[in-house]
Amino acid sequence: MYKNSDRFLTAFNRIEKELKSMLMKKELGFSRAVRVLQKSNAIIKQYTDDLLEFAELRNAIVHNRLDMAFVIAEPHDSVVNRIEKIEQELTQPKKVDPLFIKRVIAFQQNDPLYHILDVINHKGITKFPIYNGDDFQGLVTHKGIAKWLARRTKTNTGPLFETSIMEVLQGEKFDNYKFISTGTSVYEAMEIFREQIGNGNRLEALLITENGTSKGELLGIVTNWDIMEI
Repeated sequence: MYKNSDRFLTAFNRIEKELKSMLMKKELGFSRAVRVLQKSNAIIKQYTDDLLEFAELRNAIVHNRLDMAFVIAEPHDSVVNRIEKIEQELTQPKKVDPLFIKRVIAFQQNDPLYHILDVINHKGITKFPIYNGDDFQGLVTHKGIAKWLARRTKTNTGPLFETSIMEVLQGEKFDNYKFISTGTSVYEAMEIFREQIGNGNRLEALLITENGTSKGELLGIVTNWDIMEI
């Protein structure tokens, strides 16, 4: 049976190896590597405080060994479980594929608005990619529809629900979405939502294609609610 200190040091060493593989300067110490990489790696940014505390605990265990068979203190079970979880997240991060790969209901820009309203009513879906043939045009949301209806009822011109989706789309924010690739990690997706909020822009969805561009086949969609559930 492995002792907690053995499990802890094994996980720590694997994390350290993973950090070095991400760095140009391999000679950086563990804590310095964490501080450098947190700027570019969403998973490390998420666990920075934990990793820095693990570095202190690792030093205490290694430097205070009385001999190779005895350590001055054994880490608590919760600490060992935590570092092993983080090690797995770093070395085998959860990807948006396959978690969020699914059929996405999309519409053509000339479809009538009532097509979207019918889906909202029966399926509860509220975010819809819009295309012109194979060319992506934008993302229509239930909030955008509500704002459009509020404006349209003031003019009261023509049948509302026969209006083309493109007219509704023109009132949406042009930057309410981003495309990501199938290789994007869940933490990277979460960080994209966070960064946009920090920039004063709330994303409605991340759209998944193979290469992360609007030119690829739409394979899935991630909303901020999806991320919160994960």
